[in-house]
Amino acid sequence: MTPQQSSTTVRDRVSAQEWQARVALAAAYRLVAHFHWDDLIFTHLSARVPGGDDHFLINPYGMTFDEITASNLVKVDLDGNKVMASPHEINPAGFTIHSAIHAAREDAKCVLHVHSVNGVAVSAQKHGVLPISQQSIFVLSSLAYHDYEGVALRDDEKPRLVRDLGDKNFFMLRNHGLITVADNVPDAFLFMYIFEAACLIQVRAQAGGGPLIPIDPGIIATAQQQATAVTNAASGALAWPALLRRLDRIDPSYRN
Repeated sequence: MTPQQSSTTVRDRVSAQEWQARVALAAAYRLVAHFHWDDLIFTHLSARVPGGDDHFLINPYGMTFDEITASNLVKVDLDGNKVMASPHEINPAGFTIHSAIHAAREDAKCVLHVHSVNGVAVSAQKHGVLPISQQSIFVLSSLAYHDYEGVALRDDEKPRLVRDLGDKNFFMLRNHGLITVADNVPDAFLFMYIFEAACLIQVRAQAGGGPLIPIDPGIIATAQQQATAVTNAASGALAWPALLRRLDRIDPSYRN
């Protein structure tokens, strides 16, 4: 079966709203690969299927992120059961994390989780994200932490994940990686871009060896207002069309 035939088959079986969600999530996978935040096949991004059912889209386990398309995303319920036929399985660790967050947060329509090198490096630091860059103030204004409990395979970790996340949009899993939560894919992706940038800047600043200049806590307290009023950076919708144009120039097959 050709990619175009596969796209037509899946697209005909889902609503227009679900297809749009599939394309957006597939784009997010490709962008994670493009920015080199992926970890072979071992992390995961998910999105709630529009329409009211507790169904979610997640990557087929075993594919690299540059192979993800709208059609090969796997649709599952909160118990990890496939609700639409697929030849692919899902990552059980990925499902544990994502199902916990989706179930607990109505606004968690998209959850991104990466093991980026810079993110893991900062997650291993006792003080986590430091207030030393413009990027860091947006992260720190909505950041939570969760202590490492091993590979996320056990259901009994879910309540602690949910408790530690609370109502935050940025979530650092200590010794593990980064998570962002939003009510749409563009915002979740923009949050991850800012999160990873804050971690990269921190690692490089620390490597310089000199004393670091902390940002005044009062500036951090007004970070969201600053973003909205000055640049609209609080909304990923501003950057998302440009990111899709970039993907389309590189390889538009994520839309299949």
